[in-house]
Amino acid sequence: MTQPTLDVVAIGNAIVDVIAQADDAFIAEHALAKGGMQLIDAETADLLYSHMGSALEASGGSAANTLAGLAALGCKCGFIGQVADDQLGQIFAHDIRALGVTYATPLATGGVPTARCLVLVTPDAQRTMNTFLGASQHLPAAALDADLIRSAGILYLEGYLWDPDEPRKAMRDAIAIARDAGRKIAFTLSDGFVIERHRDDFMDLIDRGLIDILFSNEAEIQALTRIDGFDKAVAAVAPKVPLLVSTRSEQGAVAIQDGIRYEVAAAPVAQVVDTTGAGDLFAAGFLAAHVDGRDIEHCLKLGAIAAAEVISHYGARPEADLKALRAAAGL
Repeated sequence: MTQPTLDVVAIGNAIVDVIAQADDAFIAEHALAKGGMQLIDAETADLLYSHMGSALEASGGSAANTLAGLAALGCKCGFIGQVADDQLGQIFAHDIRALGVTYATPLATGGVPTARCLVLVTPDAQRTMNTFLGASQHLPAAALDADLIRSAGILYLEGYLWDPDEPRKAMRDAIAIARDAGRKIAFTLSDGFVIERHRDDFMDLIDRGLIDILFSNEAEIQALTRIDGFDKAVAAVAPKVPLLVSTRSEQGAVAIQDGIRYEVAAAPVAQVVDTTGAGDLFAAGFLAAHVDGRDIEHCLKLGAIAAAEVISHYGARPEADLKALRAAAGL
């Protein structure tokens, strides 16, 4: 088995986030599920955008956000995700390459526009996401770069992208490529609605031993197991994956490896501004320490630091120097 030249290659939605402030009345008026994520069509995206206030546009997507954090922490990364040949597609491609991430997925054909996520942030810092998946949901298996996948120590998969048929097939193929090359597979459950639709698939991946690192939050792990109670849900999954990581917002995070449970408190934040990307950046910090060969407690602490940074400002990608924050924490 050859040694990897990259730390992490991720497959995920290639999305441009459009972030605006909104009050609870706006959320109710448009019948949105506060704090959640819903898929919308192009017509709904146009209508909602027309009613949003002044907005910040920034490249996003769950796995791409994680790579942004990993790159900021000095990791070598690659990304596979599809955009269209349009303005938002150019923005996404420029932004991810500017981070130093390898990105060469062919452009979508057929006129489907680049994906966008309309993010509404309420005064309590909750984010309500409305996602038009556009070109990203048509990522074909033919667009996979097998050599890129083989080149990374970890293949990181975004649960959100499991929902559409074409990228689901692509991700299954990517798992096979990575497994044949002796690489690790990390998977993030992403959201309750994804779990509801694809729970059987996810449990099959877990039961077949195809997931080495499983990321979830407190609600997701309970949805996956259909068990009420965080500790009981974690106990049901932990024996089935080599490493289970689950975040608990202000209660910190838990990881279980080889039957041993590790916990870390949430890193302090002067003010929570926007929780968009908290889980994505936690995964970035955790994986950055993991590829460095650090112990689980160290990984959890760096994950908490990265998550705390991203929730202190608008947007799902780090603004502060994560390397400096890591050094200041002695990690």
